[in-house]
Amino acid sequence: MLSKNQSKLITSLQRKKYRIQHQLFIAEGIKVVSELLSSAFTLEKLFCTENGVSLFSNFNPQIISEKELSKISNFTTSNTVLAIFKIPSKSKIKEKGLIVGLDTINDPGNLGTIIRLCDWFNVAHIVCAGDTVDCYNPKVVQATMGSLARVPITYTNLEAYLKKTVLPVYGAVMDGENIYTAELLQNAILVMGNESNGISEKIRKLITTEITIPRYGKSTITESLNVASATAILLNEFRRR
Repeated sequence: MLSKNQSKLITSLQRKKYRIQHQLFIAEGIKVVSELLSSAFTLEKLFCTENGVSLFSNFNPQIISEKELSKISNFTTSNTVLAIFKIPSKSKIKEKGLIVGLDTINDPGNLGTIIRLCDWFNVAHIVCAGDTVDCYNPKVVQATMGSLARVPITYTNLEAYLKKTVLPVYGAVMDGENIYTAELLQNAILVMGNESNGISEKIRKLITTEITIPRYGKSTITESLNVASATAILLNEFRRR
């Protein structure tokens, strides 16, 4: 049975303030929880229904009813498992490999997808501006589908970091050099900008090579690409080289 204190804690972890305070985050669903359990993340507590006991018996799960789980779950459909994990300590950013810098990404779904892409394309590190959506937001965790376990992520002052780095800095903009003809280095930083405003002026000043995905459609009123879609195309081109 779920206690009131447990329910209160889980509900509070929906908010960044309490995730920071407790240094905990929640993950849900068999796929995501299983991925995180097999990673370096430290499990704090695992809750599951009778249906999930056989899958998670090695982790001393607390069995709760489907009704109890539905009250604390972010899922709109039936769920089996919810876990609380400890937020790991900040990892040091290595100046080697392909690094993705995120300048104020606001949408949890976009960040989650970008984390999955970085996992797929073997990105060494994600460096986020401090006001980028929290990677431990439950919606982000869910959207990563477990990739959160495999990609180091650091939140910092992005401007200060770019000023100190020795790596070349690429930035995705609307009027940059064609990505398909630009020289692309594998030890570099690729900066992606905010969904509405793109890369901020203070960050843009620190970019050494501005790149763009050429538009082949003839319409001039077509909106710019979604930031996650653009990230996929750019990372693919970096790796194709």
